[in-house]
Amino acid sequence: MEIVTLKVNASNEGMRIDSYIAQELNFLSRSYVQKILKEGGVVVNGQQAKASYRLLKDEQIIFTIPVEQESSILPENIPLDILYEDEELLVVNKPKDMVVHPSAGHSQHTLINALIFHCKGKLSGINGMLRPGIVHRIDKDTTGTLVVCKTDRAHQSLTSQLKIHNITRKYRAIVHGNFSKEQFTIDDPIGRHPRERKKMAVNSKNGKPAITHVSVLEYFKGYSYVECILETGRTHQIRVHLASIGHPLLGDSLYGPKRCPFSGLRGQTLHAMLLGFQHPVSGKYMEFAALLPEYFQKLLIQLKLEY
Repeated sequence: MEIVTLKVNASNEGMRIDSYIAQELNFLSRSYVQKILKEGGVVVNGQQAKASYRLLKDEQIIFTIPVEQESSILPENIPLDILYEDEELLVVNKPKDMVVHPSAGHSQHTLINALIFHCKGKLSGINGMLRPGIVHRIDKDTTGTLVVCKTDRAHQSLTSQLKIHNITRKYRAIVHGNFSKEQFTIDDPIGRHPRERKKMAVNSKNGKPAITHVSVLEYFKGYSYVECILETGRTHQIRVHLASIGHPLLGDSLYGPKRCPFSGLRGQTLHAMLLGFQHPVSGKYMEFAALLPEYFQKLLIQLKLEY
């Protein structure tokens, strides 16, 4: 088991403890945190806490991550586009329309099902049975680079690198509209949407710091092709930040127009182009790039022809 100690600061006072832990330990899902709370694995100032407990400033939280039993997720022989692999980790190029881990409505055909088959079950168990090896996630309709850990040692190292913003993450996106500047930074906190639970939003009251650096690569008629570099990694960060300034991602019906002007496009045009980090054992800095998917390249060609 692993024991993690957290101390509540003033900005987190009043939060539910399950939300706070999932936010601070972003390699754990909220549902997994709730499971540990229900089993008595979270102690606040010496007392076991419930998921609904509201935090007070300076309280100390002791969170115990248990050793998980063998995963009940079935392995599936799904082809993987592997960019790199060794005994500690692997980097994959996730395709569009693939969910990263099982959840309600997606119990099969996920990246985790494929990874369990490929790695023969040898994946880090820190993030629980439903998300073995997963350090960070990308959405179902987002494509590109994703690192997966085979060992707990690798998982802990990469989680630490994420926490201090020491991982390079460059994305490519097509967004609605054109910009007045070719380079700019969006520095606005992101938190849960106050009314719609499936959405995140720029939230100065309860949000966490979120920074996205944007560079315009090419202009089209009514659209722009951009590169986004994440300094932080909040849920839906790029989608929320760009939508908040009036430039939602093309195809993003959650944060942008409900109707997509391009037939056949499923979900947001967002691609995790490049991922860089220090290897957890050698300490060597490594970068991995995934080519734009075919649908994305075709869209760019179509937009150029219409410009």
